[in-house]
Amino acid sequence: MLLVRNGLLVLVAAVLLVAGAWTSWGSAQYAMGWSGREHGTVKVASCDDERCAGPFTPEGEGRSRDRVSLVKAASPGVGERVTVVLRPTGDRAVRTGPAGVLHAWVPFAGALLLAALVVAGGLRWRRTAWGMGLAGVALLVGAWVAL
Repeated sequence: MLLVRNGLLVLVAAVLLVAGAWTSWGSAQYAMGWSGREHGTVKVASCDDERCAGPFTPEGEGRSRDRVSLVKAASPGVGERVTVVLRPTGDRAVRTGPAGVLHAWVPFAGALLLAALVVAGGLRWRRTAWGMGLAGVALLVGAWVAL
């Protein structure tokens, strides 16, 4: 019975980590420059509750766009310029650079924190849990400081 319980808890922790990584990868692949999309800058012109938008100016070849949007949490504020890469849809942008990469991995940081609770409370692997928890906190603090 103990082996089954431990196996289930390891599975729960693994599912949390995979789900966090999967969610983060949706933006991180663009922020880290792994896909050859259009790079450029956006001058933030307006913000609503969730997204900020502005005109896109490409670096090198590419076409300018009158309006692209990016997540409000990753934008520096109205009137500021931010380096971005466009998603395949062309009207959504992802912030690049250290701040963009750290912001993209925030869901994985949350998954690390949740999995640390499962590992500490259920499996009683305290050192592993501390390592996971501290890694999650470091990632969250790094994203907060960079933004």
